[in-house]
Amino acid sequence: MTRRDRLALSLVVEPGDPRLPGLLADHEPGRIVAAVRGDRPPTGVPMPAAWLERGADLDRLVEVATQRATAARLRWVCPGDRDWPDRLDDLDHVEPLQATTGAPLGLWVRGSGDLGQLAEQSVAVVGARDCTTYGAECASDLGADLADGGWTVVSGAAYGIDGCAHRGTLAMERPTVAVLACGADLDYPRSHATLLDRIADGGLVVSEQAPGQNPVKSRFLSRNRIIAALSVGTVVVEAAVRSGSLNTLHWADQLGRVTMAMPGPVTSKASGGTHAAVRAGTAVLVTSGRDVLEELGGLGAEESAEPIAPTEFDLLAPVARATLDGLDWRSARQPAEIASAVRLTTAQVRVALELLRSRGLVVQRSTGWVLDRRADTG
Repeated sequence: MTRRDRLALSLVVEPGDPRLPGLLADHEPGRIVAAVRGDRPPTGVPMPAAWLERGADLDRLVEVATQRATAARLRWVCPGDRDWPDRLDDLDHVEPLQATTGAPLGLWVRGSGDLGQLAEQSVAVVGARDCTTYGAECASDLGADLADGGWTVVSGAAYGIDGCAHRGTLAMERPTVAVLACGADLDYPRSHATLLDRIADGGLVVSEQAPGQNPVKSRFLSRNRIIAALSVGTVVVEAAVRSGSLNTLHWADQLGRVTMAMPGPVTSKASGGTHAAVRAGTAVLVTSGRDVLEELGGLGAEESAEPIAPTEFDLLAPVARATLDGLDWRSARQPAEIASAVRLTTAQVRVALELLRSRGLVVQRSTGWVLDRRADTG
């Protein structure tokens, strides 16, 4: 299949059409292009009417797409190209999800980055458009942490979590990839034009849609499979029960990618979908970029759990710790009372109390001994 055949077919068939993978498995792509142009279709395989209608105007469609791409400095990248991410081919081996499936015929890209190199060590960060302040901060921090760890953040450049994840990456002066549901020459949403320019400056703006194509609901769903397939793993930062970002998580799960979710407050409806994914076992709970890096296999990650410094209480001898346990902040107690409560001898308690007093942890009053300072803090 030539690059031109792939480009032409992509202008006829809506990306993600579940009828295309089967046809490509049984017939030469050039044969399908010829059929939609009006030639005799393969035996027993009638071409859909919508394909035939667009095929009749295919030369003009190719010319328009090429002109728009040239004007916007877009490149067409497809299988066989040096910078094609082979990971995308996994989409040909999963079941359809919401009537969408199949690897893309190619992708239009805008920017200075190399798609293959950027996708080699990439992680998708997605979530709600109408996110909370908490979610925005988590996404921004996560984008920065992943970028600092040497990973490329892939997202959809939408309002909310997507935009925050991109900005967090850019703050670290690292490349990021935005996958759009419209043509890569369009700025969507329009208010993110500056953000998209910054993304393209060092990374890439990517789309399966032809130049000039506007976003519609079904295209966001087909776009999600590209985000999931490009990445080694997907993190959902904040998502309600019916959030579209969970569709990306489902694609990642079907593709065998690492699936993760960041928790929110248990009372937050904005995190209801992420909590449900964790509870169902669809996603692993992560709370930081370090957690994500560890789940992705440890590449670029240090040990997830930071060493916990011992407290003053931890460093005390067992008898002194037991004596502290037998004391109270308000009720003064005599050594004999303490010894009885913690099963030590009165002599052991007296020695321990003098040690604890020298460290400022207890104080002796006329009525007995009481706690004076906490020992179980760092």
